[in-house]
Amino acid sequence: MLYQRLDYKARSRLIHFFLLQITWDVVLSQLHYIIPEESKHGTFVGRIAQDLGLDIGEINSRMLHIVSRDEKEYFQVIVDKPVQMYRVDVEIEDINDNSPVFPFSVTRLVVSEMKPAGSRFPLKVAADPDLGTNSITNYELSASEYFALDFQKYINQIKSLELVLKKNLDREKQSVHNLTLTAYDGGKPRLSGTTHIIVNVEDFNDNAPVFDQPFYQCSVNENAVEGTLVFKLNATDLDEGRNGEIIYEFSNMVSEEEKEAFTLDKHTGEIRVKGKLDFESVNMYELQVEAIDNGDFQLVGHCKVLVTVVDVNDNPPEMTVTSLSVPVPENSPQGTTVAIISVHDKDSGSNGKVHCYITEPSPFKVNPAFMSDFSLTLNGPLDREVKDEYEVTITARDEGSPSLSTSKTLKIDISDTNDNAPRFIQPVDTVFIKENNPPGSHIYTASAFDPDIGQNSFITYSIRERTIEGIPLSSYISINPENGKVFALVSFDHEQISYFQCHIKATDAGLQALSSNLTLNIFIEDINDNAPTFTPLHSELTIKAPKSAEPGHLITKVKAVDLDSGYNAWTFYKLKDFGGSGKSPFTIAHQTGEITLKRSFTDSDSDEYRLHVVAQDHGEPVMTAEAQIVVSVVESVEELKFDNQETKVTGDEFSDENIYLVVAICVISSIFLITLIVFTVLRWQKYRDEVNELKENYRICSNTGGSWMYSQHTQYNISSNSVRPKSDLIVFTPNNSQTLGNEEQVNPQGVMSNSFYKWSVRCNSTTVAFVPCVPVII
Repeated sequence: MLYQRLDYKARSRLIHFFLLQITWDVVLSQLHYIIPEESKHGTFVGRIAQDLGLDIGEINSRMLHIVSRDEKEYFQVIVDKPVQMYRVDVEIEDINDNSPVFPFSVTRLVVSEMKPAGSRFPLKVAADPDLGTNSITNYELSASEYFALDFQKYINQIKSLELVLKKNLDREKQSVHNLTLTAYDGGKPRLSGTTHIIVNVEDFNDNAPVFDQPFYQCSVNENAVEGTLVFKLNATDLDEGRNGEIIYEFSNMVSEEEKEAFTLDKHTGEIRVKGKLDFESVNMYELQVEAIDNGDFQLVGHCKVLVTVVDVNDNPPEMTVTSLSVPVPENSPQGTTVAIISVHDKDSGSNGKVHCYITEPSPFKVNPAFMSDFSLTLNGPLDREVKDEYEVTITARDEGSPSLSTSKTLKIDISDTNDNAPRFIQPVDTVFIKENNPPGSHIYTASAFDPDIGQNSFITYSIRERTIEGIPLSSYISINPENGKVFALVSFDHEQISYFQCHIKATDAGLQALSSNLTLNIFIEDINDNAPTFTPLHSELTIKAPKSAEPGHLITKVKAVDLDSGYNAWTFYKLKDFGGSGKSPFTIAHQTGEITLKRSFTDSDSDEYRLHVVAQDHGEPVMTAEAQIVVSVVESVEELKFDNQETKVTGDEFSDENIYLVVAICVISSIFLITLIVFTVLRWQKYRDEVNELKENYRICSNTGGSWMYSQHTQYNISSNSVRPKSDLIVFTPNNSQTLGNEEQVNPQGVMSNSFYKWSVRCNSTTVAFVPCVPVII
């Protein structure tokens, strides 16, 4: 029986399978069955056991079954061993269940109306999956007097299909043909499929353009301006598309003079004035015009246009420049001849008498020369940097009625001379450089501008050589002569040099070179690169304090020095608490470094304390130093006095050296001050700006940021208990040059008036100080 529904188109015509029995070696016989496609499940196919001559009683015991070559099982038989093999073929018989189908529902053809009768046009055939008589056997075309259908059969199959032209087409009669093509199969019942054929008749150029009349007359004034419409032509063509497109052209019989006088728009047929018309020269034009279509084989229509020129008073003066001397140097003297202008008028009498003048104000004027010639001369000063070119409009007007005139614009370029020196944006500038900069770093760009052009504006930069404390300025900085970039050649140290000045010169490349100067004030800004430093005497310093001392008793005073300046040198003191208990009986003044007793000693207190003093600056990052002071608590006052006597002896030994040092410093400072005053007076006349540098070099109260400046070379002040050694010495020396504040008053010549330095010596039983003060301006 049939196991699945059969579809003839989905598989081979024959389905082969084998019946297996016990024996493997021989195919005993072959069976052949026929069954129509699309048979339903369970349809009877054949009696295998009967046709093979098998005993019905053996079928169950031998377990007869089917082995099919296809992936799907369409048949099922249940048989068991012993095994023998038989071949069974099942033929699936086709039925007519498919209609013919064309690949396209609409087929479009374009056929020229010039195609001859008998022309053939191939068509796509239809497809039918059925076979034999159920496949396509015939085609039919709808009735048409122009087209027929032709096809050939090969082995009862139609492989090619052609549309045949029966007679010539005429687009003007019928431009589109609609046909219907039908395909039939040979089945029962007969099935069919259709497609629509649309034939568009392509136009052929078989009609020439025609003007609405063969001859035209028109007129135009001789003073008509270019573009004036003279006449508009009109022609038509019965063809369509490209064959009906018309362009207008002058015939080759039209002379070049006539083509220079008139233009013909090839699309609109408009004749317009192109050149100057002159009744005195030509009073009538005869123009031959052609209308040409755009077909492959162009057809032409002809007409004639007669143009009459109407006379008017149309002869304005004619002006030409016979000589023009440009460019004009900007330093040209007044009266220089710039151009020679010739003026001519074809008219005679008063109509030919011409006056020439400049219409707008300018540094030029027109002067009569000879006969009808005029000269254009310079009538004022020129400055190329203000205006580098002039457009001078010269008008020539006759004395006719109405008066006619002609204008001509001359472009006069002004050439440059080197009359401008390079200019800096400002004559003085300031730059700040942080110390420890990398050598070769870019610190400033000098920029000057020269309003001249060409080589007169090409600027090179240089630095005027000078020395700074005996060292050439070129050892510190350099400048790129082309772009003005200033580079630091060394890594600056604020503690060695905090300010210097340089003069940058900008020079142009003119034949007579001009230059200008820029004064650059360079400040070296301090960074926190020095930690505070305690005196070596603080290393393992032992101080004795009486156990009976009251709170506030001065134990000792420490001093640390920071070579930096400003906040970077502002020292802050504190005690490091190693125990973490916070019960130390000592405290320290954060600003002065004085170590005092904050509470009385008790019996539970230790006899010896090791104080770790930390000196910390205010820079970023913070830098610190540490010193250790040993405080020994003694019971006996005699021990304390004995210790003080030793300290006093040591102080007396140092006292003489202190006096000598103070005297030496005073002498050296006096000599330096006298030398400074003499040097300032000698240089005052030639280098006035050096005074400003001196002001900057000795200002110590504020740095460039306005912060309080601490001494860079402060010595150490150490005292024990309440008795301070007489030999202590504190020396304050000024930092290097700093920027003066805005409150300084400078006279117009840039020289400080009545400036002097005030020095003071402060002496008492414990301290001698040598303090240079800020310059006082009176």
